[in-house]
Amino acid sequence: MDPVPGSPAFLPVGVTRLTVQNFRCYERLRLETDLRPVVLTGPNGVGKTNLLEAVSFLAPGRGLRRAKLSDVVRHGAPHGAQGEWAVAAAVHTASGPLDIGTGRAIGPSDRRIVRLNGEPARSQADLGTVLSAVWLTPAMDRLFTENSSGRRRFFDRLVYGLDPDHASRLSAFDKAYRQRQRLIRDQSRERLWFEALEEAMAGHAVAVAAARRDLLNRLAAAIDASDGPFPKADLALHGLLEGWLGERSALHAEEDYRLLLARNRPLELAGAPTEGPQRSDLAVFHRTKGMPAALCSTGEQKALLIAMLLAQARVQGACRGSAPLLLLDEVAAHLDDTRRRALYQELLTLGAQAWLTGTDRSLFAGLDDQAQFFAVGEDHAVVPVLGAGQ
Repeated sequence: MDPVPGSPAFLPVGVTRLTVQNFRCYERLRLETDLRPVVLTGPNGVGKTNLLEAVSFLAPGRGLRRAKLSDVVRHGAPHGAQGEWAVAAAVHTASGPLDIGTGRAIGPSDRRIVRLNGEPARSQADLGTVLSAVWLTPAMDRLFTENSSGRRRFFDRLVYGLDPDHASRLSAFDKAYRQRQRLIRDQSRERLWFEALEEAMAGHAVAVAAARRDLLNRLAAAIDASDGPFPKADLALHGLLEGWLGERSALHAEEDYRLLLARNRPLELAGAPTEGPQRSDLAVFHRTKGMPAALCSTGEQKALLIAMLLAQARVQGACRGSAPLLLLDEVAAHLDDTRRRALYQELLTLGAQAWLTGTDRSLFAGLDDQAQFFAVGEDHAVVPVLGAGQ
């Protein structure tokens, strides 16, 4: 396992220019930044989170709101651009400067397009090889108390930061899984087709579970090595394959899972669920209190999530040489002064750019002149302002 340094000094990563067009509430906006943390302040509803969402589209996936492409376009966009939107950025990466462009193109197929330095990417998965982002939003306050799908998505996104191919393996597993489900619903007797799909599912499923276990072990080490006011989290993965990989080789797990799928076909025809990585769950415990995160207060749940994201940033920095972009929406208001200052200090130490939002400018006093501040107005204008210590 790669070491996780106690005082990381990773290569700086961040957005130096952000341009959005017909995106949410913005007709067009160009924002010039540097690699310091970006603080966006202003009243509720003026578009602060929309800018974080735009930055999140510089990484693979559906952004921090998991929005459909059609939901992102600005209401009232000109007829010629109806349904289309774009986000472009100049980004400083560990490998040097990079221009990223992405958006929705209306045509024979409704799809997201991606360009890297002006050239079409093969898919949005290519973004994961050059940039990653993690985020914390108010909608995630329910992560520990709602169903497992949200926790699984959250954890898989952390895995993407270490292993960009994890997304394609999940997609390949899901495709084979759905095709097999169709055969079961149709009561198909195509034995060879079943076997081919189950072999594909087994290979992808074990790779997915192995990547999850690898990150879990790295996060546990990073959390154990951390100091400061944030609570330590104990993490566990509850899943068939994740459990198997703790007691047998990947090769044996793959063969056993393939045999299980074949044996369970009649049971699934009768309505039993399909076992596999699509049913795994992340369990989080507050170590000091010895309590499941779901039973902790909202404030402690938020602090646990922050501790996990900071551990992820340290792990990713140690593995890839640079930490991910951190997008933190309305986080400061839920922290006491000690934890706020500890968060800001760690963000500055990590070297990766953080984007933070809040309604109260005073909550960011701990960043002083070490961050860049922007005021977002009712007219969606974004104006640079002096930091608290300037």
